[in-house]
Amino acid sequence: MAVYRQNYKPYQGAITNSRWRFIILPRYAFQTIFESRLLVAFYVLCFVPLVVAASLIYLQYSAEALASMRIRALAVVQIDAVFFGGLFRIQTFLAFLLVTFIGPGLITPDVANNALPLYLSKPLSRMEYVAGKLAVLIGMASLITWMPGLGLIGIQSDLAGPQWLSENSGIATGFFVGSWVWIITVSLVSLAVSAWFKWRPVAAASMLGLFFIAAGFGSVMNDMLRVDTEWGVLLNLSTVIAMIFDWFSEGVTQRGNVPSWAAMASLGTLSVASVFVLYRKIRACEVVR
Repeated sequence: MAVYRQNYKPYQGAITNSRWRFIILPRYAFQTIFESRLLVAFYVLCFVPLVVAASLIYLQYSAEALASMRIRALAVVQIDAVFFGGLFRIQTFLAFLLVTFIGPGLITPDVANNALPLYLSKPLSRMEYVAGKLAVLIGMASLITWMPGLGLIGIQSDLAGPQWLSENSGIATGFFVGSWVWIITVSLVSLAVSAWFKWRPVAAASMLGLFFIAAGFGSVMNDMLRVDTEWGVLLNLSTVIAMIFDWFSEGVTQRGNVPSWAAMASLGTLSVASVFVLYRKIRACEVVR
């Protein structure tokens, strides 16, 4: 039918509040993401360490369960900052892999297929577009990091008594702050490389290179420079986030003579650089010179 013969009618449905209009992006993104069985399987596996940790906490304070199952060795497991620190590093690494797998598929198709003008022609700003994509990564990563982590700390406090929480309140702070710093940083970096590279495999490879290759380069730099202050640890993201957790949980102020605030500053710098890339790449039109 010719266009001029069609009778167009105005939209009669409910209009979403402008403050929450960006939520339409994660709503459809979640539908696409969970169509992948591989991703669903990996996401389920991300909860396995949490289940194991919860079991260890329960068995630690259940004498009858220990006696019936004859698991005497679990009695020597200490539920302390070291225990939660190990769980924190495992879950943040899994969150990184999750963001690496999901992030490039959120923006790369829009950039490669020139869909940004269509998005931004709607009552949707660039900031709201990025916020909608970022909400997907933050939501999924939060469900396997700080949310269950604080839940396990609550279970431990309930079984061990309020005194344990008062003596180890830094663990909860470290888990919460460290998780949020990590999630925001890796999510912004993932979206930035997705906007920079128009090919999803290249964007994912860049994320893996940032985590693994940069860590190796930092180790080589420390060996070559042979100085008292091992600044190369700041290139190892796993070490950096562990420094932040230890800083808040146990008050450790340095590692390899590198102050803990430098670890926070390095992730902050990485986040700011990612925001700058998103500001330059997320545009309604692109001028090619």
